[in-house]
Amino acid sequence: MTNKQKVFIKTFGCRTNLFDSQVMLSHLEDFEIIENENEADIIIVNSCTVTNGADSGVRGYVNSANKMGAKVYLTGCGAHTKGESLFNADKVFGVFGQSEKAKINEMLKKETKFYEIGDLDFIDDTVVEEFIGKSRAFIKIQEGCNFRCSYCIIPFVRGDARSHDEEKILEQIRRLAANGFGEFVLTGTNVGSYGQGEKRSMAGLLKRMSQIKGVRRIRIGSMEPIQITEEFKELLGEPWLEKHLHVAIQHSSQEMLRIMNRRNRVESDIKLLNELSQKGFALGTDFIVGHPGETDALWKEAMENLKQMPLTHVHAFTYSKRDGTPSATMKGEINGLVSKERMLELNALITANNLDFRQKHRVPLEVLIESEKGNIYAGLDQFFNRIEVECEHDLSGNWITIEEYEINEEANYARL
Repeated sequence: MTNKQKVFIKTFGCRTNLFDSQVMLSHLEDFEIIENENEADIIIVNSCTVTNGADSGVRGYVNSANKMGAKVYLTGCGAHTKGESLFNADKVFGVFGQSEKAKINEMLKKETKFYEIGDLDFIDDTVVEEFIGKSRAFIKIQEGCNFRCSYCIIPFVRGDARSHDEEKILEQIRRLAANGFGEFVLTGTNVGSYGQGEKRSMAGLLKRMSQIKGVRRIRIGSMEPIQITEEFKELLGEPWLEKHLHVAIQHSSQEMLRIMNRRNRVESDIKLLNELSQKGFALGTDFIVGHPGETDALWKEAMENLKQMPLTHVHAFTYSKRDGTPSATMKGEINGLVSKERMLELNALITANNLDFRQKHRVPLEVLIESEKGNIYAGLDQFFNRIEVECEHDLSGNWITIEEYEINEEANYARL
């Protein structure tokens, strides 16, 4: 058993890639899985290609992995955009697309180099029963996206939207719940499109998930505003639904949404977010700063609109050109220093909103402990806010209810 080759998987990018890495790990029957890349005989790079910068990060890591002396393989979204060039430059031994990852055990045994990109129409049917090194389980419920936002390459490397089989999803959750997982995060390329055109819906899936023994909390990775339907809103009072929703608006200027080829509208976004907030939800979003065309006047308008949106969390990032997208050739590029200033302004507003939310929602917190350093444990509560807990007893992986805690700007704090 000790002569098995050691495999390390390096995961870049989103939660969907995290799930895909777990799928690969579950199929590695004839290899030893390790968590220290320096000891690896084989390194699999599960890549991201959302920006040119992401591609650069993957290329840099591939070069580093080669210097370690490991045999390197490339998969993920970057396999479709940079796989061929890395393969031809002898930087990787093998390249394979997402549709091929279930065959990984056999592919790693190949003695000759290979380039098997696969197709973009596949639907994964692997049932993952364990998540190595994780306290919560990530469940991929769909692949691909039918949106065509100006800045985004992902539909061209993940394909059009298609949903996973609902019975397979539920089977996976039953097995993971039986193995001790209580929190489930639904992921995908465009999660909220689940069931589209198939007489299924996100709300219907959530109801069925909630009936599985052991399911304590369900979090949805992200939803588009137009995907929050009346049927979905009927579930907002359910105790198993995390009191945090990530609603991807991308910008708060109507003109910028037009430039980005987005489907949401500022006026309806403001109405929706306030409706959700009034029901006690913390609210997150994605926001692109510095996209071409974002003039001073449009930024000022965006900030005024943001002040009407009760957002408590933001995944904000400065626009980075992605070759092959309409945005990459647009005029009106924004100076990097200007983008940096706007990013600081945006983050300051949302940070203040978050502190205000926590001060106004001083309720018992349901926390899943995920990490520890000495006697300080950290986890996320039902509002997706971080809390640090000082305790002499081992709390790792535990669910705890915290009634007394301090509210600090960085995070909440408690002593047990």
